[in-house]
Amino acid sequence: MLQGSCLCGAITFSAMGPARDPAACHCSQCRKQSGHHWASVQVMDDTLAIAGAPTWYASSESAKRGFCPKCGSFLFWKGKGDPDTGVALGALDGPTGLRLERHIFTADKGDYYEITDNVSQEEKEDE
Repeated sequence: MLQGSCLCGAITFSAMGPARDPAACHCSQCRKQSGHHWASVQVMDDTLAIAGAPTWYASSESAKRGFCPKCGSFLFWKGKGDPDTGVALGALDGPTGLRLERHIFTADKGDYYEITDNVSQEEKEDE
């Protein structure tokens, strides 16, 4: 089980099911919202329990982003019609046993850093 929260603790969440596809997104939207790149893991919606009321921002026609209205922590990414939700790896409590599997949208990454780990890099996200 994964558990986590925002910075102020107003929003907590847990996911009972398996987590898949830990990835770091370097797209311009994730960079602007997070301040750098955003790392998340996908969990099925029917296993995700959220306590508190995140604010959802429709960042495009195809996705929305959930954040804490009190402290501003960026917690969730939800694709329109997707059965799962991306949960911020940085918001998870304790050891997770998860490791990044890929970097996505690397063509959009900032010019102020290099990706130097041995994790797979994709200029766009594979569909």
